[in-house]
Amino acid sequence: MKNLGMKKIVSYPLSIIYYALFYSLLLVFHPIQWICFNLFGYEAHKKSVDLLNFFMVAYTYVLGTTYKFENLDLVPQGVPLIIAANHQSMYDIAPISWFMHPKFISKIELAKGIPSISYNLNHGGSVVIDRNNPRQSLPAIKQIAEYIELNKRSVVIFPEGTRSKTGIPKPFAENGLKILCKYAPSAYIVPLTINNSWKMTRWGSFPLGVGNKLTFTVHPPMAIANMSFTEIFEKTEKAVTGAIRN
Repeated sequence: MKNLGMKKIVSYPLSIIYYALFYSLLLVFHPIQWICFNLFGYEAHKKSVDLLNFFMVAYTYVLGTTYKFENLDLVPQGVPLIIAANHQSMYDIAPISWFMHPKFISKIELAKGIPSISYNLNHGGSVVIDRNNPRQSLPAIKQIAEYIELNKRSVVIFPEGTRSKTGIPKPFAENGLKILCKYAPSAYIVPLTINNSWKMTRWGSFPLGVGNKLTFTVHPPMAIANMSFTEIFEKTEKAVTGAIRN
């Protein structure tokens, strides 16, 4: 407990430095994304977003954060991927983006007013959903399922719906995952377990947690064509939640 108290004291100045770097990064990359997308097209824009995510990960090193991705070699190539992960904090996003390069199903609140992030959500192939409006959210999930099926890309879904602020997983919801499986029938499910991301915001958004080791564990992918949805759902939830270390 004493060690945790000392970490919190140290985290105040480090958090100020981190946020100064983070918000500067968003302001710099917003026009870069606009130029890449409007003058050079999708591939140039994607490269600019990859670079943005690289710096978003790198800047957390100021907080003493480290990252470990386990079993990335298990991820199949050249097929649509549905990456199903637990969700612990906003610091899940950039590492997954940098190491796995997927699209996201994001809440609609992030799609406006945030430099760089909102622009990428609106132009980079991801979709935004209103979780309180099934008439909007379910067709949006169908849209990205058809997109990854056609273009052999990957998408991340957090079946918990909202972040688990303590690391303890919430029950998975079926609807989003079911729609993805239905409209991307050649996809593979890639269960992904995230550990320790919640510690980044254990004290809220300020100060941030320091000295945390975030781990991302890829579990063996499953071809959805070979199983019923019930089996897919149960195996995915078990794989993801079974590797969470509380």
